[in-house]
Amino acid sequence: MMVAVLPMTSGKAVPGGVCRVGGAGTLIVMAEPFLDMTPEEFRRRGYAMVDWVADYLEKVDDLPVQSGMAPGQIRDLLPDQAPENPEDFEAIAADLDRIVVPGLTNWTSPGWFAFFPSSNSGPGILGELAAAGLGQQGMMWATSPVCTELENVMMDWMVDLLGLPAWWKTAGPGGGVMQQTASDASHVAMVVARERARRGGADISRCAAYTSTQANSAIEKGLRVAGYGFIRLVEVDGVYAMRADALSEAVGRDRAAGLVPTFVCTTVGTTATTAVDPVRAVGELAKEEGMWHHVDAAFAGNAMICEEYRHHQDGLELADSYSVNPYKWMPMTFDGSLFYVADRAPMIQALSILPPFLRNEASESGRVIDYRDWHVALGRRFRSLKLWFVLRYYGAEAIRARIRANTAWAADLAARVEEDPRLEMAAPAPFSLVCFRHRAGNEATDSLAAAVNRSGHSYLTTSRIDGRSFLRVAIAQANTRKEHVDRLWRLIDETAQAV
Repeated sequence: MMVAVLPMTSGKAVPGGVCRVGGAGTLIVMAEPFLDMTPEEFRRRGYAMVDWVADYLEKVDDLPVQSGMAPGQIRDLLPDQAPENPEDFEAIAADLDRIVVPGLTNWTSPGWFAFFPSSNSGPGILGELAAAGLGQQGMMWATSPVCTELENVMMDWMVDLLGLPAWWKTAGPGGGVMQQTASDASHVAMVVARERARRGGADISRCAAYTSTQANSAIEKGLRVAGYGFIRLVEVDGVYAMRADALSEAVGRDRAAGLVPTFVCTTVGTTATTAVDPVRAVGELAKEEGMWHHVDAAFAGNAMICEEYRHHQDGLELADSYSVNPYKWMPMTFDGSLFYVADRAPMIQALSILPPFLRNEASESGRVIDYRDWHVALGRRFRSLKLWFVLRYYGAEAIRARIRANTAWAADLAARVEEDPRLEMAAPAPFSLVCFRHRAGNEATDSLAAAVNRSGHSYLTTSRIDGRSFLRVAIAQANTRKEHVDRLWRLIDETAQAV
């Protein structure tokens, strides 16, 4: 067998290892292992990439909010196989403009009024860059002390900023952790509730869970994944909030049928309309029945940085767990859901498995938190760094001002809708989501939404409750200003006349 040893190519990353080529079975062995960019090249390319991102952010209002690409069109621009040999980085970067930008849905556009936003900001992006460069794996304190302790402090800071119960801080029996999304946070709560019931002697095949018909679909999905065989969607009242009396009746029926009421989720700010469930009434019932009570405040929970909104989650001290997503309304980049528990012991009991390779002196001292025991995944990113950057760069008062401005713009839009004889509000607007419909019915409402979305500069989504369509205008994107809301209203006013 022939063996050829090839030298490294100067200034170019060359694949390392051994590969077999040729019919004669010649082995080619690289003299050096795979090499990354040199610091000098990384610096040069990095500066150029920061410029590119800055240019994108500067022009995003001029880009259509939705991509004009057809299904499969992006795939057709890409080769069928990965490259065998290195490509020049300039060619790679050029494909951002050629392939990536045309295929974007521009969530960072100031005309983004759809769903809830996935926010963005300069300090958040730079925090992400620093975290990526540092390459931390924060599964335990021992694997990255700063990843763990900075997250401890950030979660404690947010307890104070959001007016949450003091015992949810790290020094108390509870504590907080950054999950990927609110779906992951609620899923952990469901699993912990199920395991607490099992440890208490319950037959988990008989566990029942409850949430409202207006809860995010992730709640029902998570309950299925967590193995709950009995999932009850509780009726809502005239403003789409869970009815505590209907919940009590459902729990009573299940008890009588031999089931084990185990988990209940209330929502502060439902996805469709930002309705607010009765947190205190449900919390009191959950305590009486021994159920785990999780509060999903993914979007609206951000408003609690302003004290005047905290009455919406009265009774929070009764909750077992809570989640809020700062990337939905604060200027922190996706992802990173803040998940709090009132007592971390049941969670650690449910999620901790300690193989020998994870044992270490710091963990066994009991003086540190190992976040690997606070969620399903073992590995975890350095998410708290970007939150630290954002809170320090803006300060809490600037974030409060933005929340208040968004809700004021929403109130103004709602007032315009109420004064327009062609339109009507579909639900109250306690935060910065405005829900309304065309009085002519579903077809006119859907046509109005389609016309807005065809404009290119604004994008909103619709929903439907009790068979009636309505438009959702979520005013919370970090780049949105009053002028963009006014532009949207002018389009709605012009279009509503035509449909």
